[in-house]
Amino acid sequence: MNILITGCNGQLGNEMQLLEKNYPQHTWFNTDVAELDITSQLAVEQFVAEHQIDGIVNCAAYTAVDKAENDKELCTTLNTVAPSYLAAAVEKRGGFMVQVSTDYVFNGTNHIPYVETDTPCPDSVYGSTKLAGELGVSKFCKRSMIIRTAWLYSTFGNNFVKTMIRLGGEKTELGVIFDQIGTPTYARDLAVAIMAAIEKGIVPGVYHFSNEGVCSWYDFTKAIHRLAGITSCHVRPLHTAEYPTPANRPHYSVLDKTKIKQTYNIEIPYWEDSLAECISKWLETLYNNCK
Repeated sequence: MNILITGCNGQLGNEMQLLEKNYPQHTWFNTDVAELDITSQLAVEQFVAEHQIDGIVNCAAYTAVDKAENDKELCTTLNTVAPSYLAAAVEKRGGFMVQVSTDYVFNGTNHIPYVETDTPCPDSVYGSTKLAGELGVSKFCKRSMIIRTAWLYSTFGNNFVKTMIRLGGEKTELGVIFDQIGTPTYARDLAVAIMAAIEKGIVPGVYHFSNEGVCSWYDFTKAIHRLAGITSCHVRPLHTAEYPTPANRPHYSVLDKTKIKQTYNIEIPYWEDSLAECISKWLETLYNNCK
């Protein structure tokens, strides 16, 4: 198959590229804004037709959650309009689309893990535009797979893990929110799951994916520092009210992964095991770059 990856320079896009060598039977088209403007319907249609694209994995998105509150137009263009263009274009070829979405489609008032049939109720511009993107993709592409994920990190780009390691080295004390509960997701594990779905054959629908287990941002930070060998920074728990942000965050956004595990027969690693793997890889890269 000819498969288009959008947002290839982001966390998930980079992880997808690392896995492509394991699937040489497919031809991969890795694009970011320089190679393909997904906000242009004409550009998308021409690219998909010219390269005879059979499937699209859309890793591109507007992810600056707080900034989105005052940048709704661009956020909507990238998270809602562009995915619909991609979906409509690949539908003309009878192809499939994988759309990556977010736990922010829920407001976080649950007390048990969210399943795919729970009614979305976003409480931010970011969450609302991502939900609208889901609906557009489902409408315009019959073979569409929506994957909601949460707390994404990797060795690539800027993310919470790297920020906490940097701050842990700079500060003697750090306050981190303890009353927002979810699950970190190693982008490499998400990429592996997407590849498994492509290989088995896309079963249309909405799916949830994060690593296994549950923690708070405070617990996450403590684990990051322990695994990175940071001992000189005291991490203290904060209430959400002590750290106000422009966009509301879900207080509870744990995702139930039963559907994706059963549909594609995949096993999902425990969050701390994946975190250890990621940090080890990143520190090794930093060490090699300093040689």
